[in-house]
Amino acid sequence: MGFPTHLRNVDAQDYVEWFKQFGSEFHRVLKDSGSLVIDIGGTWETGQPTRSLYHFKLLIMLVEEMGFHLAQEFYWWNPSKLPTPAEWVNIRRVRVKDAVNCVWWLSKTPWPKASNRRVLQPYSKSMENLLDNGYEAKMRPSGHNISQNFSQHNKGAIPPNLIAAANTDSNGAYLRYCRDNDLKPHPARFPSDLPETFIRMLTNKGDIVIDSFAGSCVVGEVCERLKRQWMCIDLVEDYLKGALCRFNQTNNKPSSQNSYNIVGPSFLWKNVDEEKPISLNGGRTRPKKET
Repeated sequence: MGFPTHLRNVDAQDYVEWFKQFGSEFHRVLKDSGSLVIDIGGTWETGQPTRSLYHFKLLIMLVEEMGFHLAQEFYWWNPSKLPTPAEWVNIRRVRVKDAVNCVWWLSKTPWPKASNRRVLQPYSKSMENLLDNGYEAKMRPSGHNISQNFSQHNKGAIPPNLIAAANTDSNGAYLRYCRDNDLKPHPARFPSDLPETFIRMLTNKGDIVIDSFAGSCVVGEVCERLKRQWMCIDLVEDYLKGALCRFNQTNNKPSSQNSYNIVGPSFLWKNVDEEKPISLNGGRTRPKKET
């Protein structure tokens, strides 16, 4: 399993061409049963509130040119993400905050090894009630035929392809270590829940996991805890020196068990004042400060 993670200092328009050299090598060394997982954040076109398509172009290149298969697309939602980009979200108020990364799960064949039983989530209260009190098998209005098998207790719910994992103070020990040792911290860290989802679902104990853009080596920390073999690679020595703190037993803690509620989009709509019409200029000019 490979887990390249983030955008290097390469312009978005040049990123796909730059990544090809890695893509061909990933395909060469990956086993037929293995997976390639890429966490990649989106970006904005310079000077305007429109999105770059580079991460979608990367996916298409890896599938159509390199021969990978898209096993499934995932999305990492960071509930603690600050409103960005500030210009379009906070000042001109013409976009919502960008808080989701794309995660491409790719494979060399259509049949990589995987088991969603490894990453089950707690049942909802309504599902727990159904399991406790039974369910009448019948055809739903949606057309789905719900059988008696629906009421079987399977030790948890199958998760969606949306991973909610806040990127907050989980890196506190790492940042303190870098500060105390005069090391440059890696700027694009992620919570351990993100790689752990895929390491659990796609690998067995003893399997090899490679992070080719390791940064602060969160992947290695998770692999060490889950008894996978691993290799973390990075060109910046300070990042690797800082990563050493992740293997201190006092800092090597299991991932969090937080859950997050998603508020329905209409929750505050009744309080919205629509008497003032939306400006036709779409945020082309900055609004004047209200006094």
